[in-house]
Amino acid sequence: MAHEHAAHRTPDDEYVETPGSSYEHTDANVWAVVKLGAWLIVTAIVVHFGIGVMYRMLIERAKVTTEQPYPLAVSADAKLPPEPRLQAQPAAEISDFRATEEQRLHGYGWVDKTAGVVHIPIEEAMRLTIERGLPARAEEAGQPSASSMLATDSSAGRVMEKRR
Repeated sequence: MAHEHAAHRTPDDEYVETPGSSYEHTDANVWAVVKLGAWLIVTAIVVHFGIGVMYRMLIERAKVTTEQPYPLAVSADAKLPPEPRLQAQPAAEISDFRATEEQRLHGYGWVDKTAGVVHIPIEEAMRLTIERGLPARAEEAGQPSASSMLATDSSAGRVMEKRR
């Protein structure tokens, strides 16, 4: 570092040409670089032409070949995959499903005509359940009722004891 400061007294001194120095002709052979570029271009053209010929040949061969690509694909009829299948129009299918369910919830219809089972609107079913009540089991004489039984604290609900 000390040597460099001694050679350059001002910042402009380092840009001053040294007498006897010029372009170094031994750095790169320009002719060799040009030849390399030319060979690369020729090689790229040959490779692209060869790939194009091979591609056309494979296309023609595929047109001539009548063999099925898969041995299991011999039947001409289209086979559907097993359920569940992908939905083609899920929005339309869900709206149709919801409309059917709404009609069933709010309308009358047969569930099983031979057995005489029908469905009624949900509001009507709730009103009839409130009027008639839910069916209950008859209490046996020797058994205490469920309302008189109580789970103990230590049993975590597994054992019921009679209330006092």
